[in-house]
Amino acid sequence: MAGPARVRGLCAHPVGAALSCLVVIALSGTGAGAQTVTPDLFSPTRSSQVTSADSPLRRTTADIIDRTADATSDPRLRGQDAPAPSRIGQIPRYGTAAASGASDWGYDSLNRKRKQTKYYPGQARPKPPVGPGNPPPPLASGGPQRLSVPPSQSANKTPIAPAMASTVVGQPLRKRLKVDDDPFGAVGDYAGSFLIKSALELSAGYDTNPRRTAVPRGSPFYVVAPEFLAVSDWERHALVADLRGSFTGYGNTFPPPTDGTVSSAPVNVDRPDFTGHVDGRLDVTSDTRLLAQTRLRVATDNPGSPNIQAGLARYPVYASFGGTFGVDQNFNRLQISAGATVDRTAYTDSKLTDGTYSSNDDRNFNQFGGIGRVSYDLMPGLKPFMEVEGDSRVHDLRLDRNGYARDSSGGYIKGGTSFEFSRLLTGEIGVGYAARDYVDTRLNRLEGLLVSSSLTWTVTPLTTAKFYSDTAISETTLPGTSGVLTHTYTVEVDHDFRRWLTGIGRFTWGSLDYQGDSRHDKFYSLSSDAIYKMSRNIWLKGTLRRDWLDSNLPGNSTASTVVMMGVRLQN
Repeated sequence: MAGPARVRGLCAHPVGAALSCLVVIALSGTGAGAQTVTPDLFSPTRSSQVTSADSPLRRTTADIIDRTADATSDPRLRGQDAPAPSRIGQIPRYGTAAASGASDWGYDSLNRKRKQTKYYPGQARPKPPVGPGNPPPPLASGGPQRLSVPPSQSANKTPIAPAMASTVVGQPLRKRLKVDDDPFGAVGDYAGSFLIKSALELSAGYDTNPRRTAVPRGSPFYVVAPEFLAVSDWERHALVADLRGSFTGYGNTFPPPTDGTVSSAPVNVDRPDFTGHVDGRLDVTSDTRLLAQTRLRVATDNPGSPNIQAGLARYPVYASFGGTFGVDQNFNRLQISAGATVDRTAYTDSKLTDGTYSSNDDRNFNQFGGIGRVSYDLMPGLKPFMEVEGDSRVHDLRLDRNGYARDSSGGYIKGGTSFEFSRLLTGEIGVGYAARDYVDTRLNRLEGLLVSSSLTWTVTPLTTAKFYSDTAISETTLPGTSGVLTHTYTVEVDHDFRRWLTGIGRFTWGSLDYQGDSRHDKFYSLSSDAIYKMSRNIWLKGTLRRDWLDSNLPGNSTASTVVMMGVRLQN
């Protein structure tokens, strides 16, 4: 048994075997890579299998984070420890709910009403879908939807610098300027702290009946109409000056009849017209303001008026000037205003066809009065008010040319409200009663319904409708007649066909009630205007108007047609 005994002998000497391996490795001369020999490598304990801190095979913190991220991102591993929801008391649901994938445009088997998109008037609307279940094509503009886009938006424009267009890299965004509501309006010039705007209108045309007589005789005419507006630009207080005038000259004169009768209309019908006022406001406190106004009106009697003397060479001119001085006080929502008024009306002498002059001093008078107004801000956009006015008129002469004492006192009371509903309907409307008593007992009380309103309705961004009404009590020279109660109503529609082309249609009607006399007149006026805005400084204007006066007395009804073309120069 020599073989087995030899084998057992070799196994009994492990030290010799180890030495033999070392000798072979040393003689081979090749490098071997192995793990680092540590004191714990040959330890028989279980703790020796834990990787030490200095082992190159230990797990790092990055490896732990990666494994944790993989576990949380895997939906199968997420929420493994969370308990399943309880199904006790729940109605079981199987499959997919009906019309769950219909969204806003797909087929809905439940036939539910879809939410419709709302558009502003004039806003661009998308085209309808090409078929059921297909969404509509998107709008061309990717930004916020605008109202009717003007043709200039897509027109060829002059290139501007990148700095002005805010396209430079890193440049902060420029604040977008407010859209100009009137791109062809006058800009004006600043003089100190005042914004000044001025304009001049030059027109020419033809009037088929400039004297407004029963037998019409036409004449060409021209109109020169300057305007001036100055508005203060102050943080507190305010001052506004608004001056507008015109002069109408006719190419023809109308000599008196050759049969020796006296004409009821002047030979020369040229006439001026001027309206101006200057308003000031002094802000004493945030709730107390002092108000003042000075005004001037220069004009003549209207052609065809019964107040015009027979046999005149030209119209007499009158001037009415005065002022109002008052205070305005706020008590939270309650606003109280009070003021005193002083006015004077004076006429020039009348020139007759024979070269003599006739005095109009009996028509001159002074007026002293006061006005008060109380309003309450009931809610945003609704402000009811009550207004009371009283005055006294004293003439320069106690008796007029017909022997009547026309000194009088009167006034009015009216109530109404001013309103503003979402900027679509704005204005003020008031209804009241007006009366005037005369010193002469032969003159009856002049009284009637008072209607005053100013309404503006923005139908669309391109169309605006306006309504005006006014009531006035005027003096007269007719014997036995107390005065004239005048009601005037106007409806106007403005439409912008383009930003540079505007059409205006206007209809005016009213009545003239000569109280104390049997005469009663009704008047109508229908006109259309076209304005071509070449630039901010030059406008072209055209007017066609038809006027009617219907009187209950024979021989006093008139009609006239006016055609006029002109240019407006403004700054």
